[in-house]
Amino acid sequence: MPDFENILYDKQRKGVLITLNRPEALNALSRDLEDELHVALDEAEADPEIRYIILTGAGRAFSAGYDIAGGRAPTVWPYGLPEGTSVAELLDGWRERDKPHRFMHMWELTKPIIAAVNGWCMGGGSWYALFSHMTYASEAAVFSQPEVRMISNTSFIWTLNAGYKHALRYGLTGDHIDAEEALRIGILNQVLPADDLIEECFKVGERIALVSPETVKINLYVATMGLEMMGLRNALILNGELSALAHSSRREDVLRPLEEAREAGGMRGFLQQRDGPFQPEPFGPRSAAARGS
Repeated sequence: MPDFENILYDKQRKGVLITLNRPEALNALSRDLEDELHVALDEAEADPEIRYIILTGAGRAFSAGYDIAGGRAPTVWPYGLPEGTSVAELLDGWRERDKPHRFMHMWELTKPIIAAVNGWCMGGGSWYALFSHMTYASEAAVFSQPEVRMISNTSFIWTLNAGYKHALRYGLTGDHIDAEEALRIGILNQVLPADDLIEECFKVGERIALVSPETVKINLYVATMGLEMMGLRNALILNGELSALAHSSRREDVLRPLEEAREAGGMRGFLQQRDGPFQPEPFGPRSAAARGS
């Protein structure tokens, strides 16, 4: 068994509970955390005693998305390139980062992944939740892709789960979605009280474990490989290419104020600059309804 620093790996009840364990950072997706997660998925795949995987997050979040708090090279204007970087290097870097192999690794496992979403589920965190084969959430769950507000991309997995119109409604704005709205648009299997979330996921997993593993594998592939035959992999490859273009379409009027806000007020200032114009959010704890108005 590998030694993990950023996740917890707990075998029980014929399955395994994998917990993203950076609660102080709302389980933001660092490179180390992602690497450990995929090692853990391979570990579960190879273990004949494990019949299903539950993926969740420690603390107040499933995951806040990709870690944007780390150090970054200064931006050089008017072209908005990181210092010492060419346009070609910027594009190539984003192409490499946004290859679909990590998410396809999840998608093509022979054992089902059940996401148990508690609290914030943002950006890349929402992609991990939706690439899971089933997704359950607590009543306090909040989904969003706020990175689109800072020149970034959405993911085709939202279109696959929510449908074209719902995916555009939230993918073009970065607006928050509470658990009930997420259920309505089809990205969730069920909404549950927070105290019941993990237990219900284990109950579903135990029912899956009553079926022979070969049958589960084949019927999982009926769905996942069927969607690949319809073009899912090609859509995700294109998603990666378009992501590189999105991240390279640097605008000084958008990015410079964000950088200045970060320098003046840290991450709090950065998020206020990015998300302030969108307040109140339509759903979730930052909505007008949550504020009693």
